Amino acid sequence: MAKRDPYAALRIKEFNIFLALRFVLVFAWSMQFIVVEWQVYSLTKDPLSLGLIGLMEIIPALGMALFAGHIVDQKEKRNLFLWIISLFSLISLGLFFISGDSITWSTNTILYAIYAFVFFGGLLRSFFGPTIFSLIALIVPKKVYPNAATWSSSTWQMASILGPAVGGFTINWIGIHLSLCIVFILVMVALILGTLISKKPVLNPKIGEPVLESLKEGVRFVFSTKAILGALSLDMIAVLFGGAVALLPVFAQDILKVGSEGFGILRAAPAVGAFLTMLITAYIPISRKAGLKLLVAVFGFGISIIVFGLSTIFWVSVVALFFSGVTDGVSMVIRQTILQLKTPDHMRGRVASVNTMFVGSSNELGAFESGLTAKLMGTVTAVVFGGSMTILTVLTTGIISPSFRKLDLESDLEAHEKSE
Repeated sequence: MAKRDPYAALRIKEFNIFLALRFVLVFAWSMQFIVVEWQVYSLTKDPLSLGLIGLMEIIPALGMALFAGHIVDQKEKRNLFLWIISLFSLISLGLFFISGDSITWSTNTILYAIYAFVFFGGLLRSFFGPTIFSLIALIVPKKVYPNAATWSSSTWQMASILGPAVGGFTINWIGIHLSLCIVFILVMVALILGTLISKKPVLNPKIGEPVLESLKEGVRFVFSTKAILGALSLDMIAVLFGGAVALLPVFAQDILKVGSEGFGILRAAPAVGAFLTMLITAYIPISRKAGLKLLVAVFGFGISIIVFGLSTIFWVSVVALFFSGVTDGVSMVIRQTILQLKTPDHMRGRVASVNTMFVGSSNELGAFESGLTAKLMGTVTAVVFGGSMTILTVLTTGIISPSFRKLDLESDLEAHEKSE
């Protein structure tokens, strides 16, 4: 087999524009999220209020996910993406407005307004993932899908590193209000970059198909494709119970006592680990024995979460979160490769929507689970419980699904290379 080019996707000009757009948008989104987390906890001093942020985002994200996938498969992707960014800019502008000193609302009113904006952000999230997933496949040829998925995920992780870190520092330097102003400016930059991508053809042969039939087809495909179902199920449970990141404001302020700057470092540590892992996988593909590697990665993620929960030393906590990112990076690359290789072009929106329901939304549901269990058990016990449940899930999956343990993606990669 010929050696694969680790920079294949980066040789496509429009893909580089797409990466720049995704970086700026994810940077803004993750920076906004950390600023909002800090503001909410500063207002309430209640870990459950952090969990409610996740709940407010997951309700619309789950409720709209399948319908969003149907819309994405029916519409032109570039213009749809521009609409999503435009609406996101309104949310950022609203959060900037209500954080100003001139606002004399009560604490509860400000809190409800924040939750409302987060709710509408969840509606956009339901469209964001399927649109990104579908757009990548229209920008690069099939033979470089895995490479494009790696670089796209790496860009997402890099933005996730810098967004929270910058957010943590700007909270300390210029305050919440001006931090949210920066977010709004970045979203507008992303909107301009989006106009540089050309319109794409709609590859769905069933334009105008009844919504119910379309949704049933997408769900049937996912549940009948064991590789996709196994990867999504494993990641969903792991993310659901390993949502310690949602409790980082509690650790930063009350346990480790490291302030907003330490909070930014803690928030960025997992993304640093994941980003470095993804850079390595661009050179060393992990498609061989992918199922076994995914199980090992999620097991390691659970161990890292337990260590973080038990730690009372700042740098030990940072290292534990770093390794949680390393293992999560392996998991993300394998999952994205499975989805890209196993999904037909005309169903990418719907399959990505199911992915959002399984994995993307479980981030927010995991945040709610962490906030609720922290309220009931205590913060440290809640995190250790989550890591333990993740490990138990991996062991159960490995035992009851030997076919998933043996999953290998090399033959799929070779078939795509020969088809080009």
